[in-house]
Amino acid sequence: MSTDENMPIGDRMLTALHQKGWSSSELSRRSGVPQPTIHRIGAGVSASPRRDSIDKIARALGVSAEWLWTGKETRSTRSPSTDISDLSLWDEATPLDDDEVEVPFLREVELAAGSGRFAIEEDQAETLRFRKKNLRKNGVQFNQAKCVTVRGNSMIPVLRDGATVGVDLGKTSLGDIIGGDLYAINHNGQLRVKQVFRLPTGLRLRSFNRDEYPDEDYTFQEMQDQQIAILGHVFWWAMYAK
Repeated sequence: MSTDENMPIGDRMLTALHQKGWSSSELSRRSGVPQPTIHRIGAGVSASPRRDSIDKIARALGVSAEWLWTGKETRSTRSPSTDISDLSLWDEATPLDDDEVEVPFLREVELAAGSGRFAIEEDQAETLRFRKKNLRKNGVQFNQAKCVTVRGNSMIPVLRDGATVGVDLGKTSLGDIIGGDLYAINHNGQLRVKQVFRLPTGLRLRSFNRDEYPDEDYTFQEMQDQQIAILGHVFWWAMYAK
């Protein structure tokens, strides 16, 4: 966990939330804190939330309430050690287990040299392995799972440049959107990963690095004009420390 004491409490909560791989609705279910309250905390609208709400959120996320309030690392926020004997090595030649599936990546492909126009297509040459039971647990159909590489620093501290996210292509309609969750977006051929919020007139795309990247609001007409479409819901992510 980051120990940045200048980070707003809502950003710390979102960092822990997305490291868990949960939606705000899942956090609400596990903590007992109403989802609108969680949204207000995450959006920075509720800068001084009730202490009992933060205590419940902290318990559900497995972090200390002190860390959520102040950003100070405590013993309880550290991840338990992993038994290296539980790990196994594999490469591209290793056969899939019965409970495994290979998930391909999506990539941007230039349509014509120098045109500056891109399309998004599947890259079968690069894949990641996922346990089928983990995909089922997240409600993801195996053939709807794809991976995307995050580029740039707009989603730090949760997603750094080069992070990999798993995307459920089965959740693409506006009715599927859970406000504040992460989604992969096709923006006129550009792959983007953003927090998405539904608005009465369209969509809001939000970066975690809001100091450098302000919110982007698009009307339904602008979405059509700029060819903005939801590719799917982010259900998993991972990244190296550097």
